[in-house]
Amino acid sequence: MELGLVGLGKMGGNMRERIRRAGHTVIGYDRNPDVSDVHSLEELVGKLKGPRVVWVMVPAGAATQSTIDELAELLSPGDVVVDGGNSRWTDDEKHAVELGLKEIGFVDCGVSGGVWGLENGYALMYGGSAENVAKVQPIFDALKPEGDFGSVHAGKVGAGHFAKMVHNGIEYAMMQAYAEGWELLEKVDSVTDVREVFRSWQEGTVIRSWLLDLAVNALDDDEHLDRLKGYAADSGEGRWTVEAAIDNAVPLPAITASLFARFASRQDDSPQMKMIAALRNQFGGHAVESKSEN
Repeated sequence: MELGLVGLGKMGGNMRERIRRAGHTVIGYDRNPDVSDVHSLEELVGKLKGPRVVWVMVPAGAATQSTIDELAELLSPGDVVVDGGNSRWTDDEKHAVELGLKEIGFVDCGVSGGVWGLENGYALMYGGSAENVAKVQPIFDALKPEGDFGSVHAGKVGAGHFAKMVHNGIEYAMMQAYAEGWELLEKVDSVTDVREVFRSWQEGTVIRSWLLDLAVNALDDDEHLDRLKGYAADSGEGRWTVEAAIDNAVPLPAITASLFARFASRQDDSPQMKMIAALRNQFGGHAVESKSEN
């Protein structure tokens, strides 16, 4: 099938390549002309045959809103817009209504996979009507990992981004647990090879995971994480998860504590946050701060 893809950064560019490898046609637009296939959204829409599917992969908030506003004026009834960025689920509901007034469908899709997604596939959580999801399904099938899992129609509009938000909240807590354990191991005199302890956990233990594998990768590159500053940003989804928990009276002590730990990292050079920063860089290519940047 044909797909218009808006936003060709670290995630979008690799997604375009994976979809093309699956045999689909992708016309990509980005403000950077060096990576863009067309010069404008208008040209992108004009090159697609109806009913069109346009996937938006730009930063959440104003950038997503302006892109959807422009597409609403360019697309036709029966077309579908997919928001694959990290938008808040409440924005999805608003976008669905706005596009629905013009009889344009809307699907929200939480995407996980980071810089590894091109080869490994992307975990996808999407929300919307069955009719609109069906129009996008070949693209979901191209992006997802091989096998029976890694893709889910999570529910109605907003469900995809809500599920991805909770996924990221869990990710916060898991990374925090590895980071705390790593700092404690580094602190005591009796443990003389913390990196190899982490490596030994990769097989046969209940805490083995891809995050653990990435932690070992980071330690192989910088055994004591001496080159990193103990600072870790938060993308916003951890905050939204905690806010949703408050709204629904659901206790989330581990996820909430992990979010607050990131705030603490902005006040001190936290050893735990060196591991968090290293893990975020490993799976998502997120920027890290080195001690030389102080």
